[in-house]
Amino acid sequence: QMKKQCDQKLLIRMKTECVPCSLNLGTQCPAGYTKITNGTGIPDCRYYLEIKTHTLSFPGCRHHCVKEFEQPECCQGHWGPDCMGE
Repeated sequence: QMKKQCDQKLLIRMKTECVPCSLNLGTQCPAGYTKITNGTGIPDCRYYLEIKTHTLSFPGCRHHCVKEFEQPECCQGHWGPDCMGE
């Protein structure tokens, strides 16, 4: 019995919102995502504060998250909804 379905593993990456680094310790990734950074995260972004008529920008931190996703796919030489095509 030849395997007809060869699922593809996809890694979906995302970053949380940029916040002051001191506040980023408790930041969680969205449901289903795994946090791959720790502590206060990565200081690679800027966040903005509006003060009266001015917008100020400050260095901030965010976390990186990943989600593994299996995409059903037919093996080479098979196709169709049930991967039966030869």
